Amino acid sequence: MYEIDRAIVVELHGEIDLAGCRRIAPLIDAVASGPEPIVLVDLSEVDFFDCSGLTMLVRVHRRVSERGARFGVVCAHPLTLRILRLTHLIGLLRPAPTVGAALAALGEVTQRDA
Repeated sequence: MYEIDRAIVVELHGEIDLAGCRRIAPLIDAVASGPEPIVLVDLSEVDFFDCSGLTMLVRVHRRVSERGARFGVVCAHPLTLRILRLTHLIGLLRPAPTVGAALAALGEVTQRDA
């Protein structure tokens, strides 16, 4: 997890399945409820992503939106993007291929070309 511009970025790694979501739930919930105006979840280093991960992303999106902040997902993995398309969540979560692209899509200027 790190901050860039006015955003907090949570980098996830490995497998995002039921066990993984249970492990990261306290952190992700704290970030979703935090004061940052922008929350990004970076899936760039995720090897496996299932419906537990989808549930987590939707929950974080809802919590961040409810407090008036903006939410973004960083993802370029073809299989994860396919899951988002098949579940019709791609329009809600609007994944960007890099942190820089996600910030740009959310209207932020960044010095990092990630």
